[in-house]
Amino acid sequence: MPIKVKICGVTSLDDAMACVEAGADALGLNFYPDSPRYLSVGKARAITKYLPPFVARVGLFVDADEETVRRTAEETGINTLQFHGDESPEFCANFAPMKVIKAFRMQGAQVLKQLADYNVDAWLLDSFTPGMQGGTGTVFNWDLARQAKDEGKPIILAGGLNPENIAEAIHETRPYAVDVSSGVEIDKGKKDIGLVQHFINTVRQVEQEIL
Repeated sequence: MPIKVKICGVTSLDDAMACVEAGADALGLNFYPDSPRYLSVGKARAITKYLPPFVARVGLFVDADEETVRRTAEETGINTLQFHGDESPEFCANFAPMKVIKAFRMQGAQVLKQLADYNVDAWLLDSFTPGMQGGTGTVFNWDLARQAKDEGKPIILAGGLNPENIAEAIHETRPYAVDVSSGVEIDKGKKDIGLVQHFINTVRQVEQEIL
């Protein structure tokens, strides 16, 4: 199965369309107010209404209440929810039929014990950095990602990925999808389209080697 590529933290229509043209399968729109990549509902809607139909629109939330999540999804047209905080399994189960991704900050092997509690569509594995909910630019121990695959859900690999390490990351973990944000940026929220193209092209090259 081809590896899906998600470009997260997109903040402008120009960047969004350039990422799509480069071959991105999904775009991440950040609704966490404390993030430097935060988007208002209006700015997000101005992006999503122009996206092609088969590009996933992923909304990232951190401990938002259910009403906020539902209202944001309705007003922006996002079709996938990514929960990046301390959301409970019960909370994450409330949003069917929308697709739901639960993110885990991989501080150590003990995090693996939490995965099975979340009956969501995919688990996103990110790096742990105190005080940060993502976009850290650091990698975690990929042995944990290999172990997580044994739990039976699609694995989305995140955390410090960039064009230089993505080939090794895929070879070592064989994820369902990869998620990049800071690794293809000029500045927080501003994508370097050359790096985006390099990243996606490398993913496609590795696919030919392993599929």
